[in-house]
Amino acid sequence: MNHLTITSTPLAGLAILERHTLGDARGYFERLFCSDELQALLAGRTIVQINHSFTAQAGTVRGLHFQYPPHAEMKFVHCLRGEVFDVAVDLRKGSPTLLQWHAEVLSADNHKTLVIPEGFAHGFQTLTNDCEMLYLHTAPYHPEAEGGLHPLDPRLNVGWPLPVSQLSERDASHPWINDAFEGLVL
Repeated sequence: MNHLTITSTPLAGLAILERHTLGDARGYFERLFCSDELQALLAGRTIVQINHSFTAQAGTVRGLHFQYPPHAEMKFVHCLRGEVFDVAVDLRKGSPTLLQWHAEVLSADNHKTLVIPEGFAHGFQTLTNDCEMLYLHTAPYHPEAEGGLHPLDPRLNVGWPLPVSQLSERDASHPWINDAFEGLVL
């Protein structure tokens, strides 16, 4: 039995995993990750880092973050508690969808995971209070390779569903995209 269903999105390489639960009167069991079932997506990559975040207030935006090559990473993003509007922005040079974004609502109830390949920026807005997120990464974090886009950049025009109630100083200081930006070379 497959515990995970992979669905493509309009942005090549960006995928949605639907996690199938097995439940009874006690609750349920679900598989968050299985390298055998995800071989096609992983293509030889391995998970090397797992991170967890908690965000207290609805409307908070975290992101849009990425790592520059050669430290670019694939991420598997899960919402363990609450509900978020999870966004990935295509930054790949030469991509027909360069600077386009795709969003999915991830929640503890819908059992979806967003799989974000290298060359994408990632961020989310909390739709409820007390959200917990789990991230599986194919590369370790390298502070010197960190990049970010301003989440309110009008060139991206991300359709955040709630007014932005909180934004970290770091995320607010990320630059807006200028005409010279051609994308990331992976």
